[in-house]
Amino acid sequence: MSGRGVWLRARARLRRFPALLSGCGEQAAAYGRCVAAAAAGPAELRRDACLEEFRALRDCFARAAKATPK
Repeated sequence: MSGRGVWLRARARLRRFPALLSGCGEQAAAYGRCVAAAAAGPAELRRDACLEEFRALRDCFARAAKATPK
């Protein structure tokens, strides 16, 4: 089994990433605002602080990936 095919598939997926993410701008912005707000100030950034926003972004990205032909 050749490792070359694995890298070619991985690169193809990475090339599609910007186009897929562009359709989720609203969710990405909401997640970014949440992380920025949670990181601002003296408190440390906690795990799952922006879980709802992250899940919305992840779901949008998954829908976009399914809808896009390979």
